[in-house]
Amino acid sequence: MQELVMQLTRAGFLVLLWLFVLAALRVVRSDLYAASGLRASGLPGFRRSDKSARGSKAPRTLVVTHGALTGTRISLDGRPILIGRADDSTLVLDDDFASTRHARLSMRGTDWYVEDLGSTNGTYLDRAKVTAPLRVPLGTPIRIGKTVIELRS
Repeated sequence: MQELVMQLTRAGFLVLLWLFVLAALRVVRSDLYAASGLRASGLPGFRRSDKSARGSKAPRTLVVTHGALTGTRISLDGRPILIGRADDSTLVLDDDFASTRHARLSMRGTDWYVEDLGSTNGTYLDRAKVTAPLRVPLGTPIRIGKTVIELRS
């Protein structure tokens, strides 16, 4: 009887170990391949219209307000902005809490939207977690790991 309990305990620990390994591989895979094919530069609805260029309250720059890149400014020209640790990102973050392809800011009509690209730690607009594309008002903080960015005119 005692030998049966010992064998069941060993089998249980082995199952738990494999579940942990599979979960770790899933996280690594999702971090590496989360945004494959998600570049929106060629999709309709992501171009800047002439009306938004004339409006005085239209966002013109993306500003990093907190984090290692504080003070960094990126001009908004209507093209999507990819944010993450990947070298080909528009805003490359050196942040342990940011994923390789973490989030994307894109223009739809005259408004800018933020969407999370399956990141591990999430993207937050003000204090709300981004689970679907959300419109970004001027001056509203977007938090990605330890980095906070805002759209400004």
